[in-house]
Amino acid sequence: MGIKRGIIQSRGLGDIIIALPIARHYFDQGDEIVWPVCREFIPAVESYAPWVKWVGIESDAAGAFFLQTPLQVFKEWGIDENEALYLYQYLNVVPELTDPEFYNILKFDQYKYQVAGVPFVKKWDLGRAITRSNDRELALADRLRKSFDLSKPYAVVHLTGSSAKVDESIVRNFIDPAVQIINIDLYLDKDSSPFDWIGVIERADLFVALDSAFANMVDQLCINAPELYWIRRSAWDLTPVLGQAWTFVPTNLPITEPKRVDPRAEAEKKLVRTSAPVQTPSIAQTPPKSQGGAGLVSHVPFETDRSKVPTSFMHALRK
Repeated sequence: MGIKRGIIQSRGLGDIIIALPIARHYFDQGDEIVWPVCREFIPAVESYAPWVKWVGIESDAAGAFFLQTPLQVFKEWGIDENEALYLYQYLNVVPELTDPEFYNILKFDQYKYQVAGVPFVKKWDLGRAITRSNDRELALADRLRKSFDLSKPYAVVHLTGSSAKVDESIVRNFIDPAVQIINIDLYLDKDSSPFDWIGVIERADLFVALDSAFANMVDQLCINAPELYWIRRSAWDLTPVLGQAWTFVPTNLPITEPKRVDPRAEAEKKLVRTSAPVQTPSIAQTPPKSQGGAGLVSHVPFETDRSKVPTSFMHALRK
C-alpha cells in the first residue's frame, strides 16, 4: 500500500519533464503523487500525466512558490512533508538540504535522481510516464499542413528559450535549402504542450533544438528517427546528460561557467546568523518562518539568471 507523496519541483517545464520518471517510479510503487507546479505549466502536463494530482500555484514575486507554497499544499492534502521528494539541488534559505559531495560531482539531472533514490537510467523512461494524445498530435499536424507539405522532407526547430534565442540563420547554414523548416516557436500558445509535437517530430528528417524542454522531451523519449541537433545555452553543470546521438551545433551564445556555491559553508553561515543548530535532514524540511520568500535564490536550469547564485531544482539527500 502506497502513501501520499508530494513532489517539490514547481518549475520550469524542462525540470518537470526531467522529473516525471522519478514521480512515475514512486507511482508504480503505489504512491499517490501530488505535485504543485506554477499554474502556467498545468496545460502542458495535466492531460499527458493524468496519474499525477497536479495543483496549480501562483508564481509570486517573493518566491514562495519554490518551497513554502508546496509545503502548504501538502498540509492541505494531508501529506507528510518528510515523505515529499524535495527536488532542489540548492536553495539559499535552506542550504543544509543540499548534499555537498553530490553537489560538487553531479550534474543537476544526475543529482535529482541520485537523491531521489531512483536509478538515473530511468530518466529515459519518459515514455512510460506520459499518455500520448492522438487527437492533439493530429490537430497540430492538420494545423501545420496549412503551411507545409508534411509528405516532403521537413525539419522541426526550436530556437527560443526563456533566457536565450538562436537566429534561424544558424540552422539554415547546415540544412538543405529544399528542406522545409517548421519553427515550433511560431506555433506555441498558453495551452501548448511539447508533447503535442511528438508525432510531427518522429516523422521529421531533422530536429534542431536549443537546450530546452523540447530537447529534453525528445532525448528522454529516445526519438531517434530524425537527425538530432542540439544547441548549448547553459553552463556545464546546468547542461543535462543527453542519452541520444545528438550533433552539437556551435553557437556564439555567451556562456559563463559560474563559481559553484559551497553548500556546507553556506549552511555554517546560516548557523551563525540564526544561532540555531543546523542538521542535515533526511527529507524536505520547512524553512525558518523568519526567512519568508524574499530574496530566494534558486537555480532554474532552463531559465538561468546568471546574476544569481548557481543552483538547481533537486531532491534532498535521504540518509
